Amino acid sequence: MIDVVRTRFMDRFSWVGLLLWLLRAGVLILVLWGSINTLLSGKYSIDNWISLIIAGLAQGSIYALIALGYSLVYGILFMINFAHGEVFMAGAFTAYFVARYHASTGFLERNPLLSVIIWLAVAALVSTIVAVLLERLAYRPLRNAPRLVPLITAIGASFFLQYTFRGLYGSGFKSFPEIEPLQGTWSVAGVNVSIVQVVVLLAAVVLMIGLNWFVERTKTGKAMRAVAEDKEIAALMGIDVDRVIVTTFAIGGLLAGAAGIFRGLYQPQGISAFMGFIPGLKAFTAAVLGGIGNIPGAMVGGLFLGVFESIGPNLILEGLGIPGANQLRDAIAIVLLVFVLIFRPQGILGERLAEEKA
Repeated sequence: MIDVVRTRFMDRFSWVGLLLWLLRAGVLILVLWGSINTLLSGKYSIDNWISLIIAGLAQGSIYALIALGYSLVYGILFMINFAHGEVFMAGAFTAYFVARYHASTGFLERNPLLSVIIWLAVAALVSTIVAVLLERLAYRPLRNAPRLVPLITAIGASFFLQYTFRGLYGSGFKSFPEIEPLQGTWSVAGVNVSIVQVVVLLAAVVLMIGLNWFVERTKTGKAMRAVAEDKEIAALMGIDVDRVIVTTFAIGGLLAGAAGIFRGLYQPQGISAFMGFIPGLKAFTAAVLGGIGNIPGAMVGGLFLGVFESIGPNLILEGLGIPGANQLRDAIAIVLLVFVLIFRPQGILGERLAEEKA
């Protein structure tokens, strides 16, 4: 009887493995087929591809900053903060009113750099406050509850924040004012590159490098890694676990606020109470893609997703003859998330790399 059960189990396992192998092969063939058809058509030049890659890196850097919030919280509490997209929204939406005031009074035209710095400070402050309040009011009372309970709470907090800010700021769509020095392009090796894309990419990379240095080199960063390793042992060693968790949420909120301003500079339109849903979903995809709980992985995952989202419709979907390929840009993140969960659920760099270094 035991042999029969074992044989049936092994047969079923073999069939599952075979189906997964066939699915992998099918996806790879479709990607290669579409890519080869597009490249052979000669529709896009090298300059076009470089422009798309730079645009993807700029967009991906925004995803990466938001994804870092997901990874930081997961690394400490092993929960997915699905309200993090609304933390991103809160900072950007609030800073919009400061930006509109600066534009209407002429302060933006006279002091563009100082204006952006003020917007960043306002967005970071608001997003940090919202993130800390979420931890204190919604998540801390449920810290010892089953993992499904905080997850449901996070979804409820997401809806609560959406409709709260809709009631406070209105339901219409807003647009950040344009900054004159950021308009236009630079010519780099004969390729025209948007100034705002370069500025957003460089600023985001600086923040990501700063976060990695903070986690790896500072006393608070070491405490964060210790709490991520084992909360009980960290508490016995004299680490204030509650303070570390609040700091983690605050850092994630600060990065999300900065990402909101970069989003407003790069894509000024579409500022609303519901603007955090799609970027939050894509940032979660980036975090899973890089390895949830892995800080470098979230950075790599965000940049990779941005580039793949930028060139994927043109490179793969058009080559497969799919009409309106660019309209499927948002669906790419969902499809990529599904494939990552099926084929490599641990992500590109694996989970909790920072923990292994501690």
